Amino acid sequence: MKSLLKFITCGSVDDGKSTLIGHMLYDAKLLFADQERALELDSRLGSRGGKIDYSLLLDGLLAEREQGITIDVAYRYFTTDHRSFIVADTPGHEEYTRNMAVGASFADLAVILVDATKGVITQTKRHARICSLMGIKHLVLAVNKMDLVDFDQTKFAAIKEDFFQTTAEFNLQSIQVIPVSATEGDNITKKSQNTPWYEGLPLLSYLENVDVHNTDEAKHFMMPIQRVCRPDHTFRGFQGQIEAGSIAVGDELTTLPSREKAKVKRILVTDQDRDSAHAGQPVTIQLDREVDVSRGCVFTKDSHIKEADSFSATILWMDDSMLAPGKNYLVKVGTKVLPGTLTAILHKIDVNTGNTVPADRIVKNELAKCEFSLSDNIVFDSFEQYKSIGGFILIDRVTNMTSACGVIDQALQNSDRLVKLDTEITREVRAQQKGQNPLTLWFTGSVSDKSPLAKEVEKRLVSAGYHTMLLENGQGESARRMVEAAKWMNDAGLIALVSIDSPYDNDREIARDILGKDYIEVYVNEPLAGSSSTNDATGNPVIEIDTNKYSIEEAANVVAKQIMKYLIN
Repeated sequence: MKSLLKFITCGSVDDGKSTLIGHMLYDAKLLFADQERALELDSRLGSRGGKIDYSLLLDGLLAEREQGITIDVAYRYFTTDHRSFIVADTPGHEEYTRNMAVGASFADLAVILVDATKGVITQTKRHARICSLMGIKHLVLAVNKMDLVDFDQTKFAAIKEDFFQTTAEFNLQSIQVIPVSATEGDNITKKSQNTPWYEGLPLLSYLENVDVHNTDEAKHFMMPIQRVCRPDHTFRGFQGQIEAGSIAVGDELTTLPSREKAKVKRILVTDQDRDSAHAGQPVTIQLDREVDVSRGCVFTKDSHIKEADSFSATILWMDDSMLAPGKNYLVKVGTKVLPGTLTAILHKIDVNTGNTVPADRIVKNELAKCEFSLSDNIVFDSFEQYKSIGGFILIDRVTNMTSACGVIDQALQNSDRLVKLDTEITREVRAQQKGQNPLTLWFTGSVSDKSPLAKEVEKRLVSAGYHTMLLENGQGESARRMVEAAKWMNDAGLIALVSIDSPYDNDREIARDILGKDYIEVYVNEPLAGSSSTNDATGNPVIEIDTNKYSIEEAANVVAKQIMKYLIN
C-alpha cells in the first residue's frame, strides 16, 4: 500500500504557488485528457498571451481568475508510482491568512514559496511561523522565479541563509531548499540544466521520498467521541475517528473526564464488525458495560492525558475585530465545545523576529500568547502528542465565525482569576487623572532588606503626592500572579511596588515580558550587617542600591530620588 503525504503550498501573494502545483501535475502527466484540453482553452482567454496558465488548475473561483490570486484553499488528490498525495493550495494574501491556517492544520509538510526577486518577506515569515504553530515538522523552501534572476547561485544562497535564520527556533525535523521556476518548469519534476550547482532532487522526487514520520498509529489509543448511537434499547455505541493508536476487541479503555474503565465488546467500521481498528478510521465502539459518556468525551489508553478549566495558549487571531481581555467565546477542543473567556493577553509574538512584545489588544493576523478560563473542564494534551485535543478554535458567539485557532501550552491552576473587561476608559486616561506615569518597581536581591526598603520608598512617593500600591508575597506561581496584579495596578494608573523573592532570572523575565516599559528593577545589592542573602546579581538592573553603605531610610531616599525622573507624566 502506498504511503500518503498531506502537504500545503504557502507563501506570499503572487509567489507562484498555484502555478507550481499546476505545472507539477501537468508535467507529471497526472491530468485527465479533458482537464488538459480545458486548461489549454482557458489559457487562451487569460492574461498570459496564449501560454499555458498552470494556476488555472487550482484557482477555480471567478474572483481568483479575475484578480490572479488564490482566495480559498484548493485541495487536489493525485498519485504517482511511489506515493499518494493530498495537496492544499493556500492563499498568500494577508487578508486570507485564516484560509492558509486551515490548510496548515491538516498537513504533514509545507512547501513555502519565495519570490527570488524579493527574498524572504514578512508574509513568508508569518506563514512559516503558522506552519510551526500547526505542528508541521517538515518544510520545503521553493525559491521560485529563479529565471528572473538568471539562476544566480549567490542570490539563492542568500535567501536560503535568511530562511534558516528565520526558522532557527522552530522545532523542525527537516528543511529542504530547492531553486525552481514555476512557469518554466525548472526543478519541478526533473533536474534543470539551468542550475548545475544544485545537487538535490527536483521537487516532485523529493516529495515522493521524504519521510514525514507519521507515528499516530504508534501512540496510545485516543478517540474523541463525536456521537452516541442508540438506534434501539439493545444497542449503545460511541462513534468517532481514531486519532491515535489502535484498538481491539477485549481492550480496556478509560473514559475521560469520568475516568471510568470498560472493555471493548464490539468494533464496527461502517456497518461491518472488525476485530481491530487503527488511527484514521471512523468507528463505532460498543463497551461491555454502561458508562457516563457523551459527545466531547474521550476514549483513551493513555493515563497521562490532562484535564483543566483554564489554560495558556498560543493563538493566531483571524477576526476583523480586535481581541481584548474579558471577551467571551465558544472554545472547541476536539469534539467538545464550551463557553470560555479570554482572561489575559500575555504578549504578542513578532512574526519577523519571534520576540515577545507587550500588548493588551490583538489585531487580525497577529500571533499572541493568551490565557483562557472555561465554564467546565476540558480534556487535552500537548499538540505534538495529540493534535485533535492539543489544538482548539475560538468561535464568535454572535456570528458563529471562527475567530482564532491555537495550541494549548499548559494548564493553569488559578481558574478563579478575575477578568478585566474592555472599557473606553484607558490606562492613559487613568494616569492623566493621577498626574503620574504608572510603573512597577520590582525589588529583588537581599531577602531581608528589600521589603523594608520597598515600604520606605512607598512612604516617600505617597508624601510626594503619588498614588501607589505595595505588593508582597512568596515565589514561583505566586510571582506570576504578582506580575499580573502589578500590570492591573499599572493599567489603573497606579505605581506598583513589588517586593518578592525572585532569585531566578526566569521569574524576572516573565515580569519584563508582561510589564514591558513599565518594569523597573531595583536590585538590593548587599544585606545589612547580620542579615543574609541567597540571591545572585541580576543583569543590568535599572537601580542598584548597596544597603551595606546606607541605612534603610537613607537607601529609600536614594531610590526615591532616582525614580522621580520616570514618574513625571
